[in-house]
Amino acid sequence: MQTETEANVITQKTRELCQAILDQADVRSARQKIDAFMADDKTRGQYDSLMMKGQTLQQKQHSGEPLDNAEVAAFEQLRESFLGNPVARGFLDAQEDLQKVQQSVSQYVSKTFELGRVPEESDLDSGSCGHGCGCHH
Repeated sequence: MQTETEANVITQKTRELCQAILDQADVRSARQKIDAFMADDKTRGQYDSLMMKGQTLQQKQHSGEPLDNAEVAAFEQLRESFLGNPVARGFLDAQEDLQKVQQSVSQYVSKTFELGRVPEESDLDSGSCGHGCGCHH
């Protein structure tokens, strides 16, 4: 059981880590791309349409219904149009970049609890994340 002082130290150090993450140029750039996407109503609308059409096709496929070629072609056209939009492409790239940062931080923290010490780089290069992970490291 930790004392209130220990909890405050952990909270303070966590806040410092969060600030260090935010201070990284790559993270600032990713946030700017996400903000640009959020401010672009047309691109967000494209994204919403693409997601809805994708879900509809996935539900049909999952329930065993045949997919109509015209529906698939319309989805692919919308997808290509979305991916050709620089704001959309930036948004997707930014999401991926931030997810990598989040996974890295999570991996370090998890390994710290697992090992009982600060992990070395070699501790993190163990191959995959575990049985059934699917990350193919």
